[in-house]
Amino acid sequence: MKYIHLLLWGGTIIMAACHSAKPEAELPPLTEKEQRLPENAVRGLTTIDGLETTIFASEPAIMNPTNMDIDEKGRVWITEAYNYRNELNPGHPYKTQGDRIMILEDKDGDGKADTAKVFYQDTSINAALGICVLGNRVIVSCSPNVFIFTDTDGDDKADTKELLFTGIGGVQHDHAIHSFTFGPDGKLYFNFGNAGDSILDKNGKGIRDRDGNLIANKGKPYRQGMIFRCNPDGSELEVMAHNFRNNYEVAVDAFGNMWQSDNDDDGNRAVRINYILEHGNYGYTDEMTGAGWHSRRMNMEDSIPFRHWHLNDPGVVPNLLQTGSGSPTGMVIYEGTMLPAAFRDQMIHADPGHNVVRSYPVTKAGAGYTARIENIVTGTRDQWFRPSDITVAPDGSLFIADWYDPGVGGHQVGDLDRGRVFRVATPGSKYKIKPLKLQTAAEAVEALKNPNLSTRYLAWMRLKELGAAAEKELQEMYASDNSRYRARALWLLAQLPDGDRYLTNALKDKDEDIRITAIRAAKEKGMEPADLLVSDPSAAVRRQALLSLYHSNNPRMAETWARLATQYDGNDRWYLEALGIGADQNWDTCFRAWRKLTAGQPLSKAAKDIIWRARTADALPLLAAIIQDGSNTPFENKRYFRAFDFYPSAQSTPVLLSLLHGNHPKQNDINALAFLQLPANALQQSPALRPLLIKSLQSFEGKMEFVDLVVKYQLKDQNNTLMKYVLDTGAREMRGYAMKALLQANGQPLVLDAIAKQDAATVLGIAEAIGRVQDKNSRQLLSRLMKDKKSLLSD
Repeated sequence: MKYIHLLLWGGTIIMAACHSAKPEAELPPLTEKEQRLPENAVRGLTTIDGLETTIFASEPAIMNPTNMDIDEKGRVWITEAYNYRNELNPGHPYKTQGDRIMILEDKDGDGKADTAKVFYQDTSINAALGICVLGNRVIVSCSPNVFIFTDTDGDDKADTKELLFTGIGGVQHDHAIHSFTFGPDGKLYFNFGNAGDSILDKNGKGIRDRDGNLIANKGKPYRQGMIFRCNPDGSELEVMAHNFRNNYEVAVDAFGNMWQSDNDDDGNRAVRINYILEHGNYGYTDEMTGAGWHSRRMNMEDSIPFRHWHLNDPGVVPNLLQTGSGSPTGMVIYEGTMLPAAFRDQMIHADPGHNVVRSYPVTKAGAGYTARIENIVTGTRDQWFRPSDITVAPDGSLFIADWYDPGVGGHQVGDLDRGRVFRVATPGSKYKIKPLKLQTAAEAVEALKNPNLSTRYLAWMRLKELGAAAEKELQEMYASDNSRYRARALWLLAQLPDGDRYLTNALKDKDEDIRITAIRAAKEKGMEPADLLVSDPSAAVRRQALLSLYHSNNPRMAETWARLATQYDGNDRWYLEALGIGADQNWDTCFRAWRKLTAGQPLSKAAKDIIWRARTADALPLLAAIIQDGSNTPFENKRYFRAFDFYPSAQSTPVLLSLLHGNHPKQNDINALAFLQLPANALQQSPALRPLLIKSLQSFEGKMEFVDLVVKYQLKDQNNTLMKYVLDTGAREMRGYAMKALLQANGQPLVLDAIAKQDAATVLGIAEAIGRVQDKNSRQLLSRLMKDKKSLLSD
């Protein structure tokens, strides 16, 4: 092993290595102080069999690395965060020169950084969360700005600094703008978390999408965290998906598939991994109202990790995997060959909350995927191991940036001076990077196969420059037996003057991933190939065909959608949500075309799902018919009642009112659910409904929905029942909710009377229920009780 001494010489930090020849197995236990030393860093880690982790660089060369990239030379670029959240940590020192962008280089191929250079330092990049190195251009993400630094003379110093985007929220916030990545289509992909809020162009002007919608968290239509795609100059910005909490980095594979993680509201064990359906809503808040996951709604999920993402709602794309707790950060798609087969072509992800770098190998499943968890490197013996990012080097080895801190999350930091970079590779492998050659088309094609994104960027740009002169070499790459190489070649072939010919053939390719790539490439060129794929045997290909119909103006669009809809099997939620995305803004014509194709057929489970997912007034009578069908209990039909929330009240209210006068065997239960979905002014407009409402309360006796109705319709004659729920020691959540309703209904005298008459244990339960309300009136009541010397709650 080796530790690093530093000497300053000419602005470059020269690092000399010292080795420990003592085998790790023979080393004595470490003291706390010894454990924190860089030379002992690897001892704290456990690496999967077949790989070896070595330390590449550490403090004092670098400190608090937030993000990382590796260029075509194998040099590691780091953004630091010494000036991290100083307003929240006022006792911490502040570096007036600002935070740094560092370049770490291994000169002799031993896998250890020999030099560390400061590329740029300034307060404008304090605690930057993203770096993307593209040739001599470096994109740095640091809310409120995204900067492009350019090294014009090759001296490893930033010569120019330009804005790419600005006006992004989340200054000094972990949920802000994150790292950019280069896609196989030649575009830039990036994301921000829910603190990002909005994005302006470099001139400070609001950006609108192709439909004229302002790109901002305003619910019209976009919400919360978002994924973006744009040209390298920032033009043609698109929202690729939205409604995330803190989606940290988006990773894009050779086929154009997007993958990312998303952090939950801390403590809810709802961290998730997402496969991205283009233009999908991922459900962090209510699509229509923007309400958080805590808010009461029809058909709420039965556990918080699923409730957290509104997964029971129509229009929410399912999660690929929920991993429980954590603090997820950087992600890459590993498309190299050095790592074991289980990790090739898979996501690799850093989670500092669990001190782990791991993979989520996926398996195709219908129109989507399933995934499992496979750890690669774990901080088994060192809980300060906080991987903030991972990157793939040109030789296929994996690099890990380690924030190295006693804690993570909450905008806190316990250590300002440490930070590490590790290399994960096959045991004993040298870190030798061959000089990149791009003179000929053959050399550029070879570079396009490299697992390192910066290398692929340069190769892509060179091949794009060569144009038709590189066609022969790209054809040869496309003819290989490696589907990812083929996809990379196809993206470039599609951009040639006769590129449509390649896409037409690719749409008929035997490899479904190539057909999916062709759909995406065709869509980017303005082509609409979906009608050519309505009979494709692959559900994944048909899914992509549906997504390509998003906001289509093609006169054949509705018929194509309908034919694809008839192939939905009633079980594949990915396919169902692709149907919904594809029909957006065209629901009326799509739905009618589908009903025409399925005329005379009974409503199957698949048909009911499509009706549930639809957003057209034509579906509302069918929803009512499904609800009135006696084959399901009314409470099994909650999901169908929830669908009414996604329509304007003027459309949904008449249908809901009609349900109050049905002949269902359990009509009272139907009425109770209908009242929950009707607007709150329904009684004012139709006072004759009040007896039905009071009777329907019986269906919800002892349930949260009882309180929902009392609150919604401001019923003042149910206080005794609410007080009974408050005193029910077996229903903690109900107690708090009933107390809230009771206090809103002027029931404070009942509460005070109960406190005066009950025993100490019951009084404490009442106090807890008051505390769960958490509003001004409840706090004042608690304060009053604690000051009343006659109260059991007094001091």
